Amino acid sequence: MNIEFSQLLAELKKKIYHPVYFLTGEEPYFIDRISDFIEKNVLDQNEKEFNQTVLYGGDTDTLSLIAAAKRFPMMSTHQVIIVKEAQNIRDLAGKASFLSYLEKPLKSTILVLCYKYKSIDKRTQLGKNLVKYAAVMESKKLYENKIPDWINACLKEKKYSISPKACLLLTEFLGTDLSRIGNELDKLTIGLPQQSEITEEHIQQNIGISKEFNSFELQSALGRKDVVKANRIVNYFAANQKENPMVLTLSSLYGFFSKLLTYQLLPDKSKTAVAGALGINPYFVGDYERAAKLYPGTKLKTVIADLREYDLRSKGLDGTATSGGELLKELVFKIIH
Repeated sequence: MNIEFSQLLAELKKKIYHPVYFLTGEEPYFIDRISDFIEKNVLDQNEKEFNQTVLYGGDTDTLSLIAAAKRFPMMSTHQVIIVKEAQNIRDLAGKASFLSYLEKPLKSTILVLCYKYKSIDKRTQLGKNLVKYAAVMESKKLYENKIPDWINACLKEKKYSISPKACLLLTEFLGTDLSRIGNELDKLTIGLPQQSEITEEHIQQNIGISKEFNSFELQSALGRKDVVKANRIVNYFAANQKENPMVLTLSSLYGFFSKLLTYQLLPDKSKTAVAGALGINPYFVGDYERAAKLYPGTKLKTVIADLREYDLRSKGLDGTATSGGELLKELVFKIIH
């Protein structure tokens, strides 16, 4: 059966187990969370010695895997077999013996197949058998606009919260790498009492992202046409190009001004409608309302064209060798004026 990550984790916490777990997809974070939970929590320390096995797909063949799965546990109700990199088991799909095992698995065995970065064709016999007899979790990559909600949900589970600006700052800096974000959230919550709200100050102190000099603050300054602050930020970026690569800054600005153009075209500009259409936290709707008064549609089209031009120039595709810092200064001047 197909089963979502949250439901699967909730079942495991209640000690509801399936004989076979097939964890697949492009996003390794959710696969690792489930397999790690099973590895750490299903058996106690004494049971693990004889009843827990971790295998790797490249070193395992199907017949050996089935033989291991058919063993009975020793002095335990279950044995756990976790196969990491299961996508590297060369003959998994072609073995009738594995298809047969899926139909009648040993109830005392918990077999976990971590099939990362790939998907099984559900039209094949293996795909059909997995969906019919195993707990199948498909781990999909999250789009960037879904990351803030994921951060909030992750922190809520840990009994913390995060301010909207701090959440956006994390998203801008860390992108869509859930494993990296998860590690940084762990850093942020160490030493903080539960029920605390994570702020920009916490992020600056623990992760090193400047709360003043970042892409979000540059967007905000440009949205208000705050010349002094915008220039201060781009000068900082020019002096610290390794930590503030132009490609990421341009991507952030393109996202902001594209959403601003979408805002200009919305028939319904209520806070709820705007937040839904732009995929943003309602907290930031006011920023777009203010910026829209300073950037009419014709100016926005020019800004977006400039962003595309400077993206090409930053990659040297126009035959020039101007530094990223100088290009960014030029671009910001054009946007504001």
